[in-house]
Amino acid sequence: MTTTNTTKAINFSTKDLKKVYITGETEVHALRGVTVEIPSGEILVMLGPSGSGKSTFLNIIGGLDIPSSGHVYFQNEDLATFSNHQLTLFRREHIGFVFQAYNLVPSLTALENVALVTEISSNPMDPLEALASVGLETRAKHFPSQLSGGEQQRVAIARALAKRPEVLLCDEPTGALDSETGSVVLDALLEVNQRYNTSCIIITHNASIAELAHRVMYFNDGNITHVEVNDQRKTPDQISW
Repeated sequence: MTTTNTTKAINFSTKDLKKVYITGETEVHALRGVTVEIPSGEILVMLGPSGSGKSTFLNIIGGLDIPSSGHVYFQNEDLATFSNHQLTLFRREHIGFVFQAYNLVPSLTALENVALVTEISSNPMDPLEALASVGLETRAKHFPSQLSGGEQQRVAIARALAKRPEVLLCDEPTGALDSETGSVVLDALLEVNQRYNTSCIIITHNASIAELAHRVMYFNDGNITHVEVNDQRKTPDQISW
């Protein structure tokens, strides 16, 4: 890996971004003045110990949380100035979320779970096309209980993708999966990135996954210590778990 600058279009940029949580008389400084640019169309992996600020950063750029101070720009719009309604519209139109928990509705089929998102999107993908993009078109009529963990996670990716977001934010998407199943899920994310040019920002505790990324961002104690660019990326079947 090498550290480098980029001339690519920028999806997110932050300036002196801070987040302080107050519990009683205790202040927790989750972010301590983060300034960074994130190019569009890439796979970015965020690494760092628990409590280093990764999830807080992801939640803020995804419009799920607001900073205590500083700025966070998405395509030149400052999310820090948005109202709750504006943040809701931002999440609906631009961001797809994938978490460690699949959060599928048990009583709905895979296709129906994906269709939930398309019903509230302005320019949705056909739900079956979204399932096909992660290799699950033949499982469209199956319920979550009839799917493996990896299949459920791929349904969750299809659901996030179906509204055609510019960015997928993924918090430990393979955390509950074994290596073989996790590799299939990572293949699905790479396919989404390559086919639709969807940016994928991934939090993981598995440092090997960084070898798949275009760019790796390292967090520690509420700061980004450095950002590296992968000169030679590996495929999911080449990394060691």
